[in-house]
Amino acid sequence: MGQKANPIGNRLGIIRGWESNWYGSKKDFAGKLIEDNKIRTYLNARINKGGISKIVIERTLGKLIVTIHTSKPGIIIGKGGGEVDRIKEELKKLTGKDDVQINILEIRRPELDAMIVGDTIARQIENRINFKRATKMAIASALRMGAEGIKIKLSGRLAGAEIARSEEFKQGRVPLHTFRMDIDYANVFAQTVYGKIGIKVWICKGEVLAKRDLNPNFVAGGKNEGGVERRERSDDRRDDRRGDRRGGDRRGGGGRRN
Repeated sequence: MGQKANPIGNRLGIIRGWESNWYGSKKDFAGKLIEDNKIRTYLNARINKGGISKIVIERTLGKLIVTIHTSKPGIIIGKGGGEVDRIKEELKKLTGKDDVQINILEIRRPELDAMIVGDTIARQIENRINFKRATKMAIASALRMGAEGIKIKLSGRLAGAEIARSEEFKQGRVPLHTFRMDIDYANVFAQTVYGKIGIKVWICKGEVLAKRDLNPNFVAGGKNEGGVERRERSDDRRDDRRGDRRGGDRRGGGGRRN
């Protein structure tokens, strides 16, 4: 019971790539892993309102490449690129490496990114906006931008209630067991005055039929972001036809034939 797999980890090597790209021997693997965690924790705290979706870390011989995926690149770059240079110097001190490179990739459609959607809802809840309103707005925005389905689950002392509870909002389809389905997932926390509220977001972007480049920094061209190919659904059309037939029978003229 309750043994659920993370939708991102479930799709690694199939339609998603790893966010840490490096090789570590038995001797130095643990050190590199701890360093990755330090970098991510530091950057998320340092760029609190930068709309960070994910941080991809790559290592080559003596070189550290950090790619920040963000919906607000202007905040991270700063005036004349001064902010990036400061972050670079701070990362050099944190990691003890001389060669650190920072790349910034802009997310063109933040409404389809689970981490950014979850963070937006968390910030609204912290600013005392009704959680139902914030969630429904996020769902409407995602579907308007072309998501096939979205599911959001909130847990905690919702609306300041004495007893914690969970509420789930879902629209469209989110088939978690279909590995070809590109499902983005995030788990975010809202720190309110009456306690912590957990927010989980699942966004289904469609079905990936072609072979995809597993590099997490790769964004394919085409009609959908990330090279997602959608398969047309026939269920809706079938339901419409069935409804038409039923309607015809009710209105008369389509009575039972002997």
